[in-house]
Amino acid sequence: MQLRKATMEDLDTVMDILRDGRNQLAERGIDQWQGDYPNEEHIKEDIQHGWAYLVQSDDDQTVGTLAIIDAPDHSYDALDGEWLLDTDKYLVIHRVAIHSKHAGNGYASQLFESVIDYIKNNRKDIQSLRIDTHENNEIMQHLITKNGFTKVGELHGVYRPEEESYVYEMITQLTDEDK
Repeated sequence: MQLRKATMEDLDTVMDILRDGRNQLAERGIDQWQGDYPNEEHIKEDIQHGWAYLVQSDDDQTVGTLAIIDAPDHSYDALDGEWLLDTDKYLVIHRVAIHSKHAGNGYASQLFESVIDYIKNNRKDIQSLRIDTHENNEIMQHLITKNGFTKVGELHGVYRPEEESYVYEMITQLTDEDK
């Protein structure tokens, strides 16, 4: 599996994967992504900042997408909880989706492993990874914790008024003063 930065030429592909992800969530009765988030403007901004990625299988098929956002992420300003590490040296994983025609092949797990390995080995400046998901998205919650993230709190109404999200963090590097 490889991750590659998305370009504006990939906008339709990213949007198609996210629409498919929205449909998968709806089919499971999960209210996540059922409003105006994520929308094309979010994805254009992700691409322009170099945050959007496409996930490609070993046989070179595009199977998914995600965004890796630089700090600060102000959606976490209202965190009801406590970070494992009080730092501004973090990245946030958002908008993770594997297209339904590629589901069940372990790509989501491989995606997390690839991102975590890359950050730990190549981004020594990054001290933690953060991620959140909808309170009812138990599959993503399991995937997040299975990959070593710790639940640190909740967000109330950040994405939509009645929506609650669970927030997770993984420490990737400790400085001597953090140890």
